[in-house]
Amino acid sequence: MAVPWAVTAFTLVELLVVIAIIAILAALLLSAMGSAKAKATQAGCLGNLRQLAIAAHLYTDDNDGLLVENLPADPTAWVTGNMRIPAQAVTDSFIRQGKLFPYAGHPGIYHCPADNSQTNGLPRVRSYAMNSWLGSRYMETVLGETGFRTFVRESELSAAAPDGIAQFICEHQNTISDGWFELPMTETKTPNYPATRHQQGFCLSFNDGHAEIFQFHDPASLGNITTNMLISSSNQDWVRIRQMTTTP
Repeated sequence: MAVPWAVTAFTLVELLVVIAIIAILAALLLSAMGSAKAKATQAGCLGNLRQLAIAAHLYTDDNDGLLVENLPADPTAWVTGNMRIPAQAVTDSFIRQGKLFPYAGHPGIYHCPADNSQTNGLPRVRSYAMNSWLGSRYMETVLGETGFRTFVRESELSAAAPDGIAQFICEHQNTISDGWFELPMTETKTPNYPATRHQQGFCLSFNDGHAEIFQFHDPASLGNITTNMLISSSNQDWVRIRQMTTTP
């Protein structure tokens, strides 16, 4: 009796082709998902920085044009707490004690959504620090970096382009400590280093309130990040970072 249809099996070659196609589609899907996740965390980080910038502006409005105080390890600074001290790194109580918190309103905006750093198995509560040339004269009077401007009043920022001075910076998990991000202009080493978690870059806000992503291009910028890391004068990434930091 004739069979109206016949069962045919895949050959080995056909099966391998199907498997290869599935693998390619899966790789494309995973890549797209990874890119979407990176974009989402970048957007979240930029949003946090904009909120901190708004909070800083509100503080200045309420304090006769003074920028929020920014000093290393100071209990009256914009934020307190040291991410290298376990008891301070995992609680938001030190964030709440900072001068900026009444204007920021929520401790969650102090943490980058792409920052997975932990202390004793718990997530750190803060990822951001403030440009050391803003909020005090410490760079001049204590560290002796002369020839560049420090800014303690909003009116002083007119010496630079309105959007030209970096304000809050997403800091690398290997160097973050207090809320004071030291950016040397003449030294060959930097104690603090920007994050590299945003597709080899970091987010930062500016004194005019906008925020953006800075992408590293020099391979030397992406090595083993440590405190007091050497900075080459020919590293164009750091040339650009310093241009955003202060002005002569």
